[in-house]
Amino acid sequence: MSERVVTVLGAGSWGTALALVLARSGCDVRLVARSSEQADLLNRSRENKRYLPGIALPDNLQVTADVATALQGINACVYAQPCAAADATLPLLSGGDYTVIAACKGLHPVTLERTDQVFARHIDAARIALLSGPSFAAEVACGQPTAITMAASTISRAEAAAALFDDTSFRIYSSDDLIGVAMGGALKNVIAIAAGMADGLGFGHNSVAAAVTRGLAEMARLTKACGGRSETLMGLSGLGDLVLTCTGELSRNRRFGGEMARGRGVREAVEGIGQVVEGVHTAQAADRLAEQLQIELPLMQTVHRVLCGQVPLEDAVHALMSRPERAE
Repeated sequence: MSERVVTVLGAGSWGTALALVLARSGCDVRLVARSSEQADLLNRSRENKRYLPGIALPDNLQVTADVATALQGINACVYAQPCAAADATLPLLSGGDYTVIAACKGLHPVTLERTDQVFARHIDAARIALLSGPSFAAEVACGQPTAITMAASTISRAEAAAALFDDTSFRIYSSDDLIGVAMGGALKNVIAIAAGMADGLGFGHNSVAAAVTRGLAEMARLTKACGGRSETLMGLSGLGDLVLTCTGELSRNRRFGGEMARGRGVREAVEGIGQVVEGVHTAQAADRLAEQLQIELPLMQTVHRVLCGQVPLEDAVHALMSRPERAE
């Protein structure tokens, strides 16, 4: 048995991909599925056929649905479930002394909390780390080169968490800007919806480039207002993740925006994607945060107003392009 035992909560595409990285790094990995039926299927087939078909699960990666048992005697726990499920799961992690790595991205639609704030309500801040950056699960699972950010309250804590992922194809940079990393990972999903809408409307590369550039400026503005460092948004967890999510064919949020532009409703578009689209809830939270902090986020606020039916998409595009000209 390895000296490093890590539990991964969530056997979707991202959780399974991270479990594979940890297993390749020599950890004994316990991947927690949502049901005993799913766990049995993955253990028998040694493959996550629904999310990552064709990629074998190694012997040092075992799947279970028993969360309590999976958390016993571990060095770290990776939370790779949707942000919306965190409040139900995190109390189970409050009593341990192991590191908890948040591998989810979003803002709480009700409390407007960042991921690190949601986790800190249940877990001591010294135990929390955030993993975020440009990383499609399928490419990570295949071992394709990926660079990503690990953030914690100190660089040394971030480095300790990163050391678990000792895989040469998975390079981790450390940060002590939890706010900046959390905000970048959340807000890029809203901009990706805008980029997908532009694509779905038949606009060209110019429009997507404009969405990425002006979206990055809005992300930095809101991050700074929340206490993060705007320079963090120029790194992997900001610009890197934004470019990937706005341009990559595997991006759920970009695909969702395209479906909306082609006339589908929010629920229908989400069902068509078949996985959680975090940008929908984050757009609502970003709009409310902007109002609270009295700052303008024209692109992100417009995305939310389109999603909630306040403004037709075509009118929203016209309104954005008709804004008074100003210095960049």
